[in-house]
Amino acid sequence: MHFSKRIQALQASPIRRLIPYSDEAKARGKKVYHLNIGQPDIRTPEVYFEAIRSFKAETIAYSASQGLPELREAISGYYHLWNIPYAPDDICVTNGGSEALSLAVQVICDPGDEILIPEPFYANYNTFAETALAHVVPIPTRAEEGFHLPPEQVIDELITPRTRAILISNPNNPTGTVCTPGELNTLAGLAKKYNLYLIADEVYREFTYDNDPFTSLGHLDNIRDRVVMVDSISKRYSACGARIGCLAIKNRDFIDQVLKLCQARLCVSTLEQVGATALYQKSSRQYMEDVNREYRARRDTLYSALMDIDGIVCSKPMGAFYIMAKLPVDNSEKFIIWMLQHFDIDGETMMGAPGSGFYAVPHRGLNEIRLAYVLNREALTKAAAILEAAIAAYPGRLEAIRA
Repeated sequence: MHFSKRIQALQASPIRRLIPYSDEAKARGKKVYHLNIGQPDIRTPEVYFEAIRSFKAETIAYSASQGLPELREAISGYYHLWNIPYAPDDICVTNGGSEALSLAVQVICDPGDEILIPEPFYANYNTFAETALAHVVPIPTRAEEGFHLPPEQVIDELITPRTRAILISNPNNPTGTVCTPGELNTLAGLAKKYNLYLIADEVYREFTYDNDPFTSLGHLDNIRDRVVMVDSISKRYSACGARIGCLAIKNRDFIDQVLKLCQARLCVSTLEQVGATALYQKSSRQYMEDVNREYRARRDTLYSALMDIDGIVCSKPMGAFYIMAKLPVDNSEKFIIWMLQHFDIDGETMMGAPGSGFYAVPHRGLNEIRLAYVLNREALTKAAAILEAAIAAYPGRLEAIRA
């Protein structure tokens, strides 16, 4: 049977495609520490469940395509706490941040158009672009430089007449890098110079560490009509399965175009929106401060353990809950599969996400790994010890190859 060229061009998720190997390991009795996926073990606030349990209606009806008015009002209030002036009418509720990204790309790009994205990047960005028949043009970054943006000239030279937008994840998935105000101003200048949109994926906004204030593209008032804000409750409130996100922009024409697509998919789940409204309205700042403090401690635990492993290269992440590290191995995907199939300590092994899946350029990131510090500190310490021992025993470690 026929499959479209579009679907055949898409890659499988680097985060999920190795799950069968972990399933097989578990079936053989191994315990697997999952550092491969950003699924927090933090408890979802109880107000979410209480709101859904107390919801009373004779019929679960369609909600407004733009989202429940009370949810958009609550999201607007959240943004104002961050000094980002989005009104309810500037906001469209979406099926997670993923749909918000997909809608943004569909509104902005024609077939053959280009989106610049710092590399490595969240693998699904490539999927969102390719399904709109657009193309990702990677902006190169390096582990040795903390995955920060290159000089403005490097980015400028990548812009062509087909460039329509620059997309950034800030704080970044997979690297944990947080953009500096100078980097954001550079992007703002390029967006104005070439009449581009800036897509700001800020789902990890609450997770920055070391007391540096977070700067959002939404804080730059001279470009608000071209900043497409993407957000989600998934990581902020540990509600990944709720699938509630939003797209926001101070541009009425853009919102009108997005609404055409929102109307075509009818609406977002009414019950999930009820729960999300409660999260925005009733979750305390103390909850967010406690969660931030816990992730900071987990970051410190894992980073310190990695720094004690010979041959690993990584920078201390300033945000999100990921570390992107270079390993002294020939190929991180082969290494992860080998660990799941052949290595354990007292019946326990660990799993990360292969770094190459976060690159568009072939053969980049082959010996890199993304580790999500979403487990408790004891589990992270055990996982790091397993990683150290596995690197030492792995037949494809770089020292063994050179020998």
